[in-house]
Amino acid sequence: MTKSISAQGFSLEKDQSDLINQKLQRIAYAEDKIVDLILRVKEDKKYYFDATINFKWGANAHLTSDDFDFAAGLNKLMDVLDNKIKKEKDKVQEKK
Repeated sequence: MTKSISAQGFSLEKDQSDLINQKLQRIAYAEDKIVDLILRVKEDKKYYFDATINFKWGANAHLTSDDFDFAAGLNKLMDVLDNKIKKEKDKVQEKK
């Protein structure tokens, strides 16, 4: 899985970058099913998280979340991301 993390309107601090990498461990079980993950973080009064995932079987997903707190917004995104990966994985297994 190729990860691309970028920030718009601000620079990611080391602790924010570490937190993102720590939270991405939550989806480590699906690394062999994901081609790439593009995560963009934008700050404009609140933090906006925008993720695009491309799966090996050609499907892709675009997910977003926002919050005034960086960690809370990231947690929301990870919840949605985790659920989406599980749903896509189940869909592919059903087709076999």
